[in-house]
Amino acid sequence: MGLNLARKIIQKHLVSGEMVPGKEISITIDQTLTQDSTGTMAYLQFEAMGIPRVKTKKSVAYIDHNTLQAGFENADDHKYIQTVTSKHGIYFSRPGNGICHQVQLERFGVPGMTLLGSDSHTPTGGGLGMLAIGAGGLDVAVAMGGGAYYLTMPKVCKVELKGQLKPWVAAKDVILEVLRIMSVKGGVGKIIEYAGEGVKTLTVPERATITNMGAELGATTSVFPSDEVTYEFLKAQDRAEDWTELLPDADAAYDEEIIINLDALEPLAAQPHSPDRVDKIINIGKIKVDQVAIGSCTNSSYLDMMKVAEILKGKTVKPNVSLVIAPGSKQVLNMLAENGALADMVAAGARILESACGPCIGMGQAPATDAVSLRTFNRNFEGRSGTVSAQVYLVSPEVAAASAVTGVLTDPRELGAAPLVENPDAFLVNDNMVVAPAPEGEAVEVVRGPNIKPFPLNDALADKVEGKVLIKVEDNITTDHIMPSNAKLLPYRSNIPYLAEFCLTPCSPEFPKRAKDNNGGFIVGGVNYGQGSSREHAALAPLYLGVKGVLAKSFARIHKANLINSGILPLTFRNPRDYDAIGEFDELVIDDAVEQVQSGAKIIVKNATQDTTYEMDIELSPKELEMILAGGKINLMKRSSKH
Repeated sequence: MGLNLARKIIQKHLVSGEMVPGKEISITIDQTLTQDSTGTMAYLQFEAMGIPRVKTKKSVAYIDHNTLQAGFENADDHKYIQTVTSKHGIYFSRPGNGICHQVQLERFGVPGMTLLGSDSHTPTGGGLGMLAIGAGGLDVAVAMGGGAYYLTMPKVCKVELKGQLKPWVAAKDVILEVLRIMSVKGGVGKIIEYAGEGVKTLTVPERATITNMGAELGATTSVFPSDEVTYEFLKAQDRAEDWTELLPDADAAYDEEIIINLDALEPLAAQPHSPDRVDKIINIGKIKVDQVAIGSCTNSSYLDMMKVAEILKGKTVKPNVSLVIAPGSKQVLNMLAENGALADMVAAGARILESACGPCIGMGQAPATDAVSLRTFNRNFEGRSGTVSAQVYLVSPEVAAASAVTGVLTDPRELGAAPLVENPDAFLVNDNMVVAPAPEGEAVEVVRGPNIKPFPLNDALADKVEGKVLIKVEDNITTDHIMPSNAKLLPYRSNIPYLAEFCLTPCSPEFPKRAKDNNGGFIVGGVNYGQGSSREHAALAPLYLGVKGVLAKSFARIHKANLINSGILPLTFRNPRDYDAIGEFDELVIDDAVEQVQSGAKIIVKNATQDTTYEMDIELSPKELEMILAGGKINLMKRSSKH
């Protein structure tokens, strides 16, 4: 049997291991990206390694998350990132240049290359035929230093696309349908590879929308072939030389297969409060809408914005609706301004935001109390918008714009003929907001503001690990629950001691005090613990508070990796009923912890309060085992450097 596309790229970059699903492999990384919300910590960790210059083919630092400068903190972080990247050979995308994934797609992504990013939506690059993976900042820092990226070899799930989308049906509807079929945990341990005759009908921005939201499946990444459509996009970006044709073998084998008939799809929406609560717009009904937000790394391309402008042209946003629009990059915004589309948006009553993440990460534009907000974003977790009581629906730009002018959730097919918008033959290319690093050897002063604090380090695993159950939480707890990411807290992403005071407070306002009063302890979670963002702060804040382990029914991929990087034990219940029996403030003890972890067999956790025991699993690769024993990745690297 032949090779699928994902295995071809992995094989080309394989450093160690065999391409057998479930086995540990390591791969070389060609490109990295960071953003300012996770980047400050990543560069502090890179500095701690003592490597003078990045060793990737290209590394880019973006400023797109913390652009609201209500105090000095964000500006200080930006100055630190700009100076530290200049010193170490990393390109710097200035505030206003755009959202990392949109700009990376336009200006830097290369088919067939590997990309590791400190943002969970890095798989957007799969729309270009890249193997693009989201990871914690420490993993990205190691990759910048030339280290291989270790991961469990995923299964490859083929999604065969048949037919062609009908008018008013969008790429967003394709990925919402995949989420409906697979769920938010259905992609764990898998790469989603798109194939079939329907692929050639989708533009690169449409493909990128689909791969972007593959993160919501829990997938390692998603990937499309690199074909003539890819070539035309890169040619229009004046990057034709970056194109390589990349296709699966005709007889390629896959571990799983799903078939989606594009011509059978209808406009869809993800209902509150999960991206997989998907239904047809016509089934949900004409609910009153209070806010519409268009943008984010999912749907802020030139194509998306032009469709929105065409729908809004000559119309007025309903008085009950607040419409905000954030073009994804300076390139997109500039082109909209030149061709008059921006004027059509403004004339209709849209409020134009800067080219940044903004409301997608809760950075401004929080809805009113109990409001219904339609968003073209990728996540609708409870409270992520900044308003806990808001009802957030995820929709396509077409649905969003149509609803803004009708005032109710609207199937855009009711509007008549769909706008015909195509990619331009040539995009406006102007990289003047990307700053090249200083030449190697040139002295650069790294500027550190008072908000930048050292990151916490763990101790090596002790023989006896004990502590109380500090909190017990339900299924699908997100990193937004573990380490909230609202507009008030985002400026403190480089200050773990401050952030720790808000750790898990959406679940229990008393958690930080409880953790400190009990000298740390354990967290108990349900299924898919830690889904969502790649932010390693969701591991670093618990580490700072003394958390020794997390007992859960299952873990989201990136969060589990971040726990291991921090030396926190990720334990899974062998018997799910034990989750029901365990209680908050129960005293847990793991005797002979080093020996038990090294054995690779079951871990026996004693509940001293209830006089019982639980059988737990700890699934670790050989490299992860070393990290847990050493108390985290940094400790392991320091120890290795001494030998």
